[in-house]
Amino acid sequence: MTKRYYILTILFTLWTAALFAQGTTFMASVDKNQVAVGEQFEVAFTLNGNGDRFQPPTLSGLQVLAGPNVSTSMSSINGATSMSIGYSYILAATKEGTATIGSASIAVNGKVLSTKPIRVTVTKGQLGNSNARQQQQQQQNVIVDDNRPMGDVSKSIFLRAAVDKTRAYPGQQLTVSYELYTRVGILESQLDKLPDLNGFWSQDMNDPKQPQNVVWRTKIVNGLKYNVADVKQTILFPQKTGNLTIDPLGMTFIIRQQAPPRDAMEQFFGGAFKDVKVKLKSQPVTIAVKPLPEAGKPIDFTGAVGVFDMKATVDRTALKTSEPLNYNVRISGTGNIMLINNLAPNFPSDFEKYDPKTTDTISKAGGRISGSRFYNFLLIPRHEGKYTLQPLKFSYFNPATEKYVTLTSKAFDLDIAKGKAESNVSTLASSDRVVEKDIRGIKKTESVSKDEGQFFGSTAYNLLLLLGPLAFIGALVFRKVNTKRNSDVVKVRSRKASKIAAKHLKTAKKALAAKDSKVFYEAVFKGIYGYLADKLNIPYANLDKDVISEELKKRSVKVETIAYLEETLDLCDMARFAPVTGTTEEDMFERAKNIIDDIEDEV
Repeated sequence: MTKRYYILTILFTLWTAALFAQGTTFMASVDKNQVAVGEQFEVAFTLNGNGDRFQPPTLSGLQVLAGPNVSTSMSSINGATSMSIGYSYILAATKEGTATIGSASIAVNGKVLSTKPIRVTVTKGQLGNSNARQQQQQQQNVIVDDNRPMGDVSKSIFLRAAVDKTRAYPGQQLTVSYELYTRVGILESQLDKLPDLNGFWSQDMNDPKQPQNVVWRTKIVNGLKYNVADVKQTILFPQKTGNLTIDPLGMTFIIRQQAPPRDAMEQFFGGAFKDVKVKLKSQPVTIAVKPLPEAGKPIDFTGAVGVFDMKATVDRTALKTSEPLNYNVRISGTGNIMLINNLAPNFPSDFEKYDPKTTDTISKAGGRISGSRFYNFLLIPRHEGKYTLQPLKFSYFNPATEKYVTLTSKAFDLDIAKGKAESNVSTLASSDRVVEKDIRGIKKTESVSKDEGQFFGSTAYNLLLLLGPLAFIGALVFRKVNTKRNSDVVKVRSRKASKIAAKHLKTAKKALAAKDSKVFYEAVFKGIYGYLADKLNIPYANLDKDVISEELKKRSVKVETIAYLEETLDLCDMARFAPVTGTTEEDMFERAKNIIDDIEDEV
């Protein structure tokens, strides 16, 4: 029994040490930081570890309606164990003005951690009028569909451009990350406008051809907890001095907002929801690019900025005339490697020289451009004797130390022996000797007589001549027909509707195999609604059952088909939020396929 107790004690100690090695944080957040007098809201204190002796905050101008509610969770993934503790209160403001939620504290492994105070603005009633709302939209770069209620969207979702530095030198690397902050569910997203990066050389950190997994993290902004993801990350190198602007990234989202319940049933199930289209833009960012210092600038400096190393080698030091010699230079390090100008070594004049072959090996690990550039110079000595390849110099500017650095390679002594006479392919300028096999005499050949049975001028030859113009005319006709066929955007969208739906249903089938009901019903719901939006040429955000039924009736779709569709949509919508009895997921999948096939046959 004692031995078992000691083993459990050791295991618990190791688990606790591993847990605290990950770094423990204690944060406070509220679900809204602007409320009306008497309006309820929640404050939560979250610790991503184990702690005790929780000390609640002071609450100025606030009334505690419920709490503290304590929750704990523990998970172990791939051997990594995590634990969290949460304390929450339901509060209500008692007077107008600014209410303050003071610091809460908790003891963790003998150390006391405290949260930051949170200020909550308390008003008489609902937020502002329409003019204030429009001003708020402009400040947050949020545009909401005029046919939809806005609510407080600007505080629920926004884009932000974050840079690792706002001052740099030309050629110095900086990174911009476009971050999406959201507190609402996102149904769809679409890229509207990529940022203009005039004055920068840019390189995306992610390969646009490869699908990227979105990694969400949590941040507290003005006391509100947001889910944050990197939409786009780009590495930039300024190419000129002055104030350069990183222009905004524009995106459109369809989000799901909670709406007031219309009846007792909706109120019982937590209220209704409204899909809202929102256009977002990040704020522009200005980068101050100062010129490189003139003091100490080497004569051979060509614009390399970063931290580099250089190594030069030759494949041999003893060879014969007219034999090739490879002179290799490798520059490696971190910085603007792709923008380094070609090197210009000083080779002996008796060597024939060729333009170098360059090979880049680039890495973007850790958000930094690093790697190497390899130069291969091919040299051919033309005279025998002893020669020296002089040291090569390479200069760069180190922005961390704000100083120039010059690297110097080693020199190479070469012993060139006399080669075979016939291998020489040049004339010596200092003598009248010409290598015998450099130029050969012109041989006379007999005249070629015309073959009477030749292809030129034959019937087959003339037919082939006509084939080219006929093919060109046919291509023009095909292009005209195809352009006319694709000029009607509505018809093109309708033709492709079933293909788009098939992609969503394919995702649903994978989720069905994985027994992920939530993803399955979301994919089926998006598949049917996306298909109907394209087929009927109606914006996704404007779709509802009444609009769908009316449009299908206009297109002479059978009443039975419309009723079957409405029943399918109702079942799918209910299944997304609560279990549905009497209908399996396999039945729902077949329903979705059948309804799309039926509409395709009738429309």
